[in-house]
Amino acid sequence: MVRAVLAALLAASLACDSKTTAAPDAGDGGDAMVILDAAPQFPEPGFGVITGDCDVLDDELTSTEPSIIRSIFDFERGYGDSDQDMLSEGGQQILEEGTAGGSSVLSEVFAFEMLKRCESATLLKTETAIVYDTEGKLTDFLAEIDSLKIGVSVTRAVGFPFDDPYELSQATDLLQGKLDDILESTANVSEEDRWNKQILGVLAYSPEHGDVLHQAWMSLDAATRADTVVHIMVTNGDDDFIYCNGPCP
Repeated sequence: MVRAVLAALLAASLACDSKTTAAPDAGDGGDAMVILDAAPQFPEPGFGVITGDCDVLDDELTSTEPSIIRSIFDFERGYGDSDQDMLSEGGQQILEEGTAGGSSVLSEVFAFEMLKRCESATLLKTETAIVYDTEGKLTDFLAEIDSLKIGVSVTRAVGFPFDDPYELSQATDLLQGKLDDILESTANVSEEDRWNKQILGVLAYSPEHGDVLHQAWMSLDAATRADTVVHIMVTNGDDDFIYCNGPCP
């Protein structure tokens, strides 16, 4: 009798833990098993391997405080035109619509890919489609994360020659300038495109560049850091295309 009761309890426990359930009317074929939707897996697949901080943005998107996160993009090979179908729909749109100037389109594409694959971001507008009330600095694209409008600005942390040590003064000047630009574009954006806050995506040439960027961010004053999320994205491997939009000379 005791064994029968224990067996019944064990069966009930297994049924509760199972991720399948029997259909109420399975017909002559017996009970049909229905697989419940699995939880999203991060990072999502795409071009390059992502490690480090992923699926971490939550309260940071509504907080009035600044924050910093750090991820890694490993590229086994360089990106080429034949790889476009490995990009998300939003990444392909940024690639096709281009930027307002400069040679940074692939860095913007992969900054978006990081947010898409780690934070389920969707692209709302590219750089030239965002509407401003006053001319000035531009944000690179407008995205939606967790049902919030998020402006995203992108920059690259690299010196020349690329393998030279990256100095603290270089990182400080880069972050100071880009964070000041973010404050300006936030003040100028129209009501229809007004974002909840901005993310500054920094593509960093090496882990050492990432370390120096973090150190520089810590030294900035509160007014400059404001409530911006700084996302350091270290690139490893065959990453010339990020910094040269193709093979570097």
